[in-house]
Amino acid sequence: MAHFAQLDENNVVIQVIVVSNESAPDEKTGQDFIASIGLDGKWIQTSYNTQEGVHLLGGTPLRFRYAGIGYVYDEIHDAFIPPKPEDTEILGWILNENTLLWESFQKTP
Repeated sequence: MAHFAQLDENNVVIQVIVVSNESAPDEKTGQDFIASIGLDGKWIQTSYNTQEGVHLLGGTPLRFRYAGIGYVYDEIHDAFIPPKPEDTEILGWILNENTLLWESFQKTP
């Protein structure tokens, strides 16, 4: 099965759907199929078997990790990045460019 993430105008994932491999042998064909069934918007493929840049079944990883609702698609890294946690009075967050995960740091008083 192929999985596709719908992105809003800010590249935030708003839903993920499953499409048969027959209808989506590649990303473009899958996008065309999604449009043909009346689903508008921007859709890009995501891989259920990709975690932290590794394909669990030995295939080619796709977009660093599986997309989830609220994740952001980063076009520069061609990757899905989890939502940034909320800053607090004590902690802030910075994106680790290698792991593409948010890391906390202590704010200076």
